[in-house]
Order: sequence, then structure tokens, then C-alpha cells
Amino acid sequence: MSSPRVRKIADRIQVIVAEMLERRIKDPRLGFVTITDVRLTGDSQQATIFYTVLDSTGDDEAALAATAAALESAKGLLRSEVAKQLGMRHAPSLTFVADALPETARHLDEVLARAKEQDEAVAARRGSAYAGEPDPYKKPREAGDDEDTDLDDE
Repeated sequence: MSSPRVRKIADRIQVIVAEMLERRIKDPRLGFVTITDVRLTGDSQQATIFYTVLDSTGDDEAALAATAAALESAKGLLRSEVAKQLGMRHAPSLTFVADALPETARHLDEVLARAKEQDEAVAARRGSAYAGEPDPYKKPREAGDDEDTDLDDE
């Protein structure tokens, strides 16, 4: 998406498709679908629509496959509604792609949890004592400190 015009069209397509899925498409295969992003080519001929599926049963693969089939079967209706609401001469062709963002976020959460566990294990092995003095900052000398003068006398 290069121009502001293309960006506005992509945002409008996202809203139209989301509203259509919520209100007019009554396919039982559709789960809780969220349209996360729409990317439009520079000539506005092809729109790639990214979506995620929230599945309450825990069978993510089956829900994703059923949703993909439902979106594929509703593609013609969605494209005609996009063309009607945008008022463009040529309606962009729609391609639905399952967004990998939730899977990536889940993987990052697992990596961060594993790193935290390893940090806690290392901290438990070392103990809680710091290396060096408890207060490593230098303090200004006070008038009563004569440690250096004692060394000069010897």
C-alpha cells in the first residue's frame, strides 16, 4: 500500500467485510472471526484479507479449516458487497489468509516464560548475596577519616 488513497480503500474493505461477516453471512462453519488487516495492491485489483479465529472448543486446526472453507464459499457475496459499497469500476479480488499473529504471540509468550524460569533457577543456585561490597558506591571522605595519614607515618 503506497498511497493514502489505497490505505483508505483497504481500511474501508476491512470494515465492509467485518460487518458482512457479522450481520449477513450466516454460515455455521464460521467461528468468531476477526479481520485483522487488509492489504491492497497499488492498482487496487487484489485485496489480501488477514483473519484470526477464536475457537472456544480448543480444536484450533479444525476451526481454522472450517472458517477457511466458509470464507471461500462466501467470497463472491463479499466481493459484490465490497464493489457496491465502494462504488469502484473494478472490484478487487479477495484472498483470505489466516493471520499468523496469534501463533507468533503464543510462541513468544512461551519463550519468555521459559527464559523467566531459567533466570529464577540461576538466581536460586547463586543465592542472594551480591559479589563485592553491599554498597559499591564511593562515598565522600569525612573529616574524621585518617586512614591515608596512618600509612604515611609508617
